[in-house]
Amino acid sequence: MSQSPFSISGRTALVTGGAKGIGRTCAEALAAAGAKVVIADMDEAAGQATAKELGGSFVKLNVTRKSEVDAVAAEITRQHGALDILVNNAGIVQNGPSEDVAMEDWQRVIDVNLNGVFYCAQAFGKEMVKAGKGSIVSISSICGSVTVYPQPQAAYNASKAAVNLLTKSLAVEWAKRGVRVNAVAPGYTATELTLAGRSKPEWFETWMRMTPMGRLGEPKEIANAVLFLASDAASYITGTVLMVDGGYTAM
Repeated sequence: MSQSPFSISGRTALVTGGAKGIGRTCAEALAAAGAKVVIADMDEAAGQATAKELGGSFVKLNVTRKSEVDAVAAEITRQHGALDILVNNAGIVQNGPSEDVAMEDWQRVIDVNLNGVFYCAQAFGKEMVKAGKGSIVSISSICGSVTVYPQPQAAYNASKAAVNLLTKSLAVEWAKRGVRVNAVAPGYTATELTLAGRSKPEWFETWMRMTPMGRLGEPKEIANAVLFLASDAASYITGTVLMVDGGYTAM
């Protein structure tokens, strides 16, 4: 019997920010589909616990430090060869009126959400290019395509819009070299990242009113999209930003 195109058995996958939230759920889905998973996170205790639970390994990583990313990529390559799958998940959000945003807060969001994605894509992607194979999936957001309301978050929106075009740029560059690059753009999802907003009725009610399905997404629903794009089932898909948003961006 031929192997399912959705199987990633025997492949090595690294998930940044994989200790908790959507990252952890993505790691769970990849492991369940047969991958050897490396959890990369700044939270050592949670990261090691997740890795142990999934039968994978853990590496401490701050994606905003290029030298650290390069060193981790070199070590992972030494241990496993070129990665088969990279999930760029690490991200943060900062809410606040643009006229009041401190530059250090702006820079922190850009460093994690955009620079961190590029550093990882570059460091691991160059090894994928050498090997002639690989799949990179970045976690973007509906905020990269539309301006969400009512919360002010210009830095986050700008960072995710940049991730979308970075995804397309890398996809075109590496398309003939065996490396696919895609992104998943979640809508409002039941994670720690949305807890603050969900606690504000005036925000949450607007979110649900503007989401045609009228509910939050579940982390597993995001992870399933990541698994699809990472697998051979998506072998002719590159440069795509897949919306997983309950219809939000179709409005």
